[in-house]
Formats: sequence, C-alpha cells, structure tokens
Amino acid sequence: MNGYVQECRSARVQKYKSARVREDKHTKVQKRKHISVGSKYDETNPDVPLWGIRGLIYNHMTSKFLTLPLVFVAMVAGAQTVQPWQDKTLSSTERATDLTGRLTLEEKTLLMMDASRPVERLGIQAYNWWNEALHGVARAGVATVFPQPIGMAASFNTGAVSRVFEAVSDEARAKNTRFIEEGSRLRYQGLTMWTPTVNIFRDPRWGRGIETYGEDPWLASAMGVAVVKALQGPDTAKYNKLHACAKHFAVHSGPEWNRHSFDVASLPARDLHETYLPAFEALVKDAKVREVMCAYNRFEGAPCCGSNKLLTRILRQQWGFDGIVVADCGAIADFYKPNAHATHPDAASASADAVLMGTDLDCGSSYRALKESVNRGLIDEKEIDRSVVRLLKARFDLGEMDNLSDVSWSAIPYRVVASAQHDSIALMMARQSMTLLHNRNNFLPLKTGGLTIAVMGPNANDSVMQWGNYNGTPPHTVTILQGIRAMMGNDDSLIYEPGCDLVERTLMQSAFNHCTHNGRQGFAARYWNSPDRTLSPVAQAEVASPFRFCTSGATVFAPGVNLTGFAASYSASFTPQQSGEVIFDLFYCGQIKLWVNGNEVKSFRSNHGSRKGNYKMPVSAGETYELQLDFDYTMGDAQLNFDLGFKEPIDMAASIERVRDADIVVFVGGISPSLEGEEMGVSLPGFKGGDRTDIELPAVQRELIAALRRAGKKVVMVNCSGSPMGLAPEVEACEAILQAWYPGQAGGTAVGETLFGHINPAGRLPVTFYRDTTQLPDFEDYHMQGRTYRFMQQKPLFPFGHGLSYTTFHYGRPTLSHKRINRNQCVTLSVAVTNTGTRDGHEVVQLYLSKPDDTEGPVRTLRAFERVHIPAGQTVTVTFDLGEKELQWWDDASQTMRMLPGKYVVQTGGSSSTEALKEIPLTIR
Repeated sequence: MNGYVQECRSARVQKYKSARVREDKHTKVQKRKHISVGSKYDETNPDVPLWGIRGLIYNHMTSKFLTLPLVFVAMVAGAQTVQPWQDKTLSSTERATDLTGRLTLEEKTLLMMDASRPVERLGIQAYNWWNEALHGVARAGVATVFPQPIGMAASFNTGAVSRVFEAVSDEARAKNTRFIEEGSRLRYQGLTMWTPTVNIFRDPRWGRGIETYGEDPWLASAMGVAVVKALQGPDTAKYNKLHACAKHFAVHSGPEWNRHSFDVASLPARDLHETYLPAFEALVKDAKVREVMCAYNRFEGAPCCGSNKLLTRILRQQWGFDGIVVADCGAIADFYKPNAHATHPDAASASADAVLMGTDLDCGSSYRALKESVNRGLIDEKEIDRSVVRLLKARFDLGEMDNLSDVSWSAIPYRVVASAQHDSIALMMARQSMTLLHNRNNFLPLKTGGLTIAVMGPNANDSVMQWGNYNGTPPHTVTILQGIRAMMGNDDSLIYEPGCDLVERTLMQSAFNHCTHNGRQGFAARYWNSPDRTLSPVAQAEVASPFRFCTSGATVFAPGVNLTGFAASYSASFTPQQSGEVIFDLFYCGQIKLWVNGNEVKSFRSNHGSRKGNYKMPVSAGETYELQLDFDYTMGDAQLNFDLGFKEPIDMAASIERVRDADIVVFVGGISPSLEGEEMGVSLPGFKGGDRTDIELPAVQRELIAALRRAGKKVVMVNCSGSPMGLAPEVEACEAILQAWYPGQAGGTAVGETLFGHINPAGRLPVTFYRDTTQLPDFEDYHMQGRTYRFMQQKPLFPFGHGLSYTTFHYGRPTLSHKRINRNQCVTLSVAVTNTGTRDGHEVVQLYLSKPDDTEGPVRTLRAFERVHIPAGQTVTVTFDLGEKELQWWDDASQTMRMLPGKYVVQTGGSSSTEALKEIPLTIR
C-alpha cells in the first residue's frame, strides 16, 4: 500500500476522489511517505470509528491498521486530505450528501428533531433549531425589544423594517457566538429563527394576530420579504447570516383553543390562492426563505404538516421550495393523539407520512419512531435521507458545522446587543408605528405651559405590556407614563391615578408588608445550584419587597447562584390584617410550587417564555399562615415576579375626584399580551384561550371613560392592543384616540412625543377596525366573504390604511402611462400629493386595484404603497410601476392568479375608504 492509509471504499467517496484534482492529492500523500491518517468507514459495522473521533493508521512493516486517539488525529489532520463533508471548497449540498451517507438510521432520526442530538463519532455537535426573533431576539437574555410586528406593519415602511431586522440579526449572531464560546447549544441560542409570521389576520378575535403584519396579502408579503432578507443576509455571502422561517403554512389564523383538532374542511380555491398563499409564495420565491413552518390545524381533512396539497404539490412542486419544512411544536403528535386530529394510529405512521409529505424537522419527539416506520415498511430510508440532507445543508450554509473563525458573521461584537444604536432604531420604529385614529377639532398635539395632566388607565405604567409576546428582555423600558412626564414642562403638573384594571373590577392592594421571617419584613431565601434541596444551600438572603428576579443579562437571583440549573425556596409567615381572599400573583418562567402550612396548594410551570399565574385563598385577619414558594429552573431565562395582596373593588367616583384638577386626562387603556396571544389559559369576560370573544373595549374601562366625560373631563385615549378594537363609544367620549400597539422598549417616548407634537404621526392601520363584533362573520369560517376591507360590505369604524396627521394632504388626479396594455406589458401610474398644512409630514400613498365586473372578488385590493416625506406646502409626485405581479387577478378558468384580460380600476389615496381614493380606468387586453 506504499505506506499510506487505505482510502475509504464507499462509492460516494470514490466519486468525490474522481471529482477532485488527483495530482494535488497524490503529491501531498507522497510527501507523507509511510504514515497518513485515514478515514476508513465500514458501512456494515457502524461501530467502526470515523474521522474526527479516531483515525486508522497503516503500518507497512506489519501490514496492520492501528487505531489512533483523537489527539493524534488532530495533530496530523492539518497535513491530510479531509473527508468530503469537511471540505469547505465543496458545496453545502455535496457536504451534506456525503455526511448523510455516513450516518446510521438512528442517528438520522435524532438529527430530525428540534433538539438535535450530537453524533460524537463524527464530531457533529448538538444543535437546537428552535429560536425566536419575532421583534427582537427572544428568550435569550437581554436584547433590544422593538414594536410588535402588527405595530411595525402600521409603518407601511419596508425600509424601516429592514433596519430593525438587520439589528436583530446582528444581536442574534453576537449572542450565538457568545453561547458557542461558552460551550452552550441550548434552545433560543441557535441561528434558525422561527419568524416571520405571515398568516393573514383575517379575524380580529385571533389572539396571535398580534404577531402578523396585518390583514392584507400584499402588505404581509412586502413586510415579510423585508424581514427575511434582513435576517438571512446577502445572497453573495459565503455563509448565511441566519435562517428565517415563514409560518404557519398556510391556512391558519385561529381559533387558538381548538387549533390541535380544527379542520378548515372546505375553502374555495380562490380564497386559498388569492388570500392565504401569496405572502408565503413571496417569501419562498422573492426572499428565498430557508425554512417554512407547517401549522397545527388540518386543511381539507389532512393535518397541515402531512398535507400533500400544501407541502408537496404547492410548496415543493409549484414553488420549487428546497429548504426545510419544520413542524410547529407538537404538531406531529397531534396526528395520533386521541384529543387532537387522531388521523393516524401511532407515532410511526404519523412520522412516516409527515416525512413523505416533506416535513423534515419535528419540533417534538415523534420522529424517534422513524426507525420503527422503516422497519414496518411505512417509509424507505432514502426518503429520510432527503430530509437529513436538507437539514445538514442548512447547518453547513450557516457555518454551524465549521469553526467560528471561518464565519465572518461571528466577528460581530457582543456590544451590539441592546446597544444605544439599536435603542435608537427601536425608537424610530415606535415613532413610525404611532397611528392617530381620531382627533376632534385638532385637539392634539397638546401644548405645555401651566398644564395639569392626569394619566390614568391600566396600561399607563406597564412596561411588560409594551414588550408584546415572543420577546426578549430590554435593559430599560420607557413606560407611557414616563414618556408623557418627560414631555411636560417645568410649570406643568402630572397626576397618576390607575383608576381601573384591564378587565376586572378590582385593583390589587399589596399585603407583602404583612409577611415576616425572624421578626423582619419579607421572605427568607435559600438557593441551591442543583435541584437537590437536601444539599446545603449555596446562598441565603432576605427579600424585603415584592420579588423581581430575572436571569436576563446574566443577572443571578443572588450572589453565588448559577444562571441555570438552580433551585430556590422562599419562606415567610403571613399574618393578614383583614379577612378575605388573598391573591398570590406571579409572573414566571420556571417551575413553582406554592406551599401553605406545609401543604402544596398550587404548582405552575413554564419553559416557553414568561407567563402570568395566580392562586386565590381565603384568609382570616390575625391568623398566621406559613408560606413557602419553591422555584426550580427549567430553561431559557428564569423569571420570578411575586406579590400577594387583596383585590379591592374599584371606586370610580374616588378616582375621578383625585383627578378633578386635571385639565386633560390621558387614559392609557386597551388590552395586553397577557390577554391575547398563543393558546393561553385566560378565562375572563371577552377572552377565551388567547382569543377574544368580542372586540370592544373591556366594560370597566369603557365605563370609567364615560364617567370622566360626564365629569366634564377632556379625555385623550391611548389604546394599546395588538388587534383591532371596537371603539365606537370612545370616539364619542374622547377628544382624540392614538393607537400605540405594543410599542417596545422605547414606546413610552414615542407616545409622549406624539401627544405633544414633537413628531407628526404617520402610522396607518394594517387591519380594519370594526365597530363591534356584529360586523364579523363566524370566527371558524375561513371563507373571505365579508372579511377584511377587501370583502367587507359594511362601513367599519376605521378602514384599513386609515391614519391621521397633524397636517393635511391633497391628492391630484392619477395618470397612467398607458390606458390600455397587453398582458406582457407594464404601466406606470403617477400621482401628485401636496402637503396643504403648516407642518412637515409623512404620507402613506396607497394604490388599490379593483375589477368592477367581478362580483365575487375583492372590492379592492392593495397592490402598492410608499411612505413619503412631504414638507409643508410642497408637492411630491409618486410613481408606481405596475407589472404582472401588481396587476394579477384570479382566473377561474385556470384556477390561478395571473394577469387577466379585462377592465380594471386603479385607485390611489390615503386609505382604503372609497371617499379617500381617486381612480383611473385601465384595460388589459
């Protein structure tokens, strides 16, 4: 054998050898003469170690192979030809294909779950695919928190959204590098970000609509494409910056409470292709998104993650998607769970069908059964190989399988995380999201100078509300109360009076000061760096005020306590001074057990972000109750906020009396992410499982605003919500209404600046604000008739695209470069927009298309928009180039969206309202 190692005899590597420049390889081998590290792989014996763990050396004197330890292999490897999958000059597909061929079936299945196991014999590291970046890096410690996506959609500014997600991708890369350097590869630490959510917000009751970019397919597409491109980085880079994920494919928008069993049993092909698919198609074709997440529910009888129509025929075959399809978490288990879809008898059959339909990655553990699936003949191993190649290719494309030093993105410094520069971007985005809905007689902006303002409402001083959901933890949040205070002059005065809760007719009065230990106020705390409480504590402390613990930003619960894997116990004697029902109020991420007098009375657990929880217990005045709160770390950032007290009935008359000297009341109300969101346990009037059962402002807030009005107060409402609110009575009772969404860490500053005129609002509604629930079709009906501005026949409270300014704009008559075009032609529309007011401002110029003779199609549908700055008194001419994409329409004959001959109307203006639009006819021949 001439003293060098026998080459691997697999056909795959033989093919690789022939493809390489043999002369260079031969020269290197001859220089090593008698010794060389080999890479023999016996496919019949998977226990034979491979490159990266052990090597084989051939001794020409004894004609035997000797096994070498990894250390020696590493010493010699630098001078030796690498295996194909290690060769960085090969394409990621070639590397992934080679590596897949070296894996056993069991190893392949372990790589097909979100918490992918390492393959130590090949040197493949563990990788956790689950990471979140909905509006900032989420659940991984300190990070910049930008406005919720629905608020960013209100900016109608794809450039601003790109700036946000370029900052997000910088923080995500910097965090990943830090985690890898620390040897950590846990959930929320990887490079595959499961965002954006581009489902159509078809019904305002859907709790997860707050994660979307609105109700319009064109707007959702444009925003989603901007997100994906900013996250993934330029196509020309050797490695992708991150991988984005379009979710949840495809006909999915509530309800939350039955999403694991719900079936969109029938849907017109037109609704599917005209409304539910366009944003996903744009992300696949225009943005080259690298992942698509299939949804929980069924579509036409089949679970979305096992839908031949959605995943095979449309996504793979028609659109040519060659990236990864990941199942929403637990979605494969829904195939066979009796309380879910129950379309399959067991995990083996469910997993086989999901992979055959194209679902590569299981967020869960059902794919453990794939080995059984192969043994039972339900699937061929080559079908599994197809998915494994896609998964490994993605890891190679990200550089995750190579050294950090090979990947230029790893050089992004950690100081970008939650930096001042990114805070300024968060403020920019919050400013652009501010949407002025109502302004009677130009009541806003407010003027300072001897003004007394009362700030009221449940959201006025709530920083957590501003963070939205799927969020990180900012180093600092400016609440709306703080933002208003910062805008007031030295001779102005401010009164803060909450007045009411979000929904309930009580307010929490803390009784924490009635808890003692060893004669001192508060709780005694003990900590262990292990879940084993029989060990001696590593730290002991006293907690004299309501708990506010969080490990975000590497902040430990107490000195000497680890950031992960720790446990804590807090104990005190509680002697209430009044009888009644005490409330134990928690905001937590981890596992909690509450003990009273030695008995466990309640447990809580969350490892999927922080959640609210409470426990109610009757107590008697003067009686002592021994309390113990046990906390155990689960994953991600640990959090424990805790207080206890009594909820007392609100007294509106007393609250109004306390603000009697106020010239203006700013009421900051609405709802919060603790009420609307993903599959929540909330059970309050108007809310069910994260969704809403009605869309009006909660009754207690409505009553307080009406009482303030009767007391003669001028009320400005700031509405915080991630979904449309029925605010018809508030339009009558309030001088102005500002929609602030969930505005992120800088939201308070943006609200204050808007109210006092430091910025001129230009946000526009990405969703229709209906008058009330009576204007809505049945929530579970996915047909589009009667839904959103595109199909609604009634007059809404505020139309899609609506938003006021502190100046006024006048639209000239639009003109077209051609009034008649052929199907392969483009046309240019021009419209002059004049700022007729006295202030500079931004206007969102919107272009809609309609086809008058199509009685079953949309009334109009957005096909272009541009946010433009127009100085006071000046005119700007805005032009739109309209081609095949902008002018496509539903063709019933071919069952496709295409440029269809016929007569159309092109409309331009400042909202989707008929009164706001000017139109011009267009004929396509």
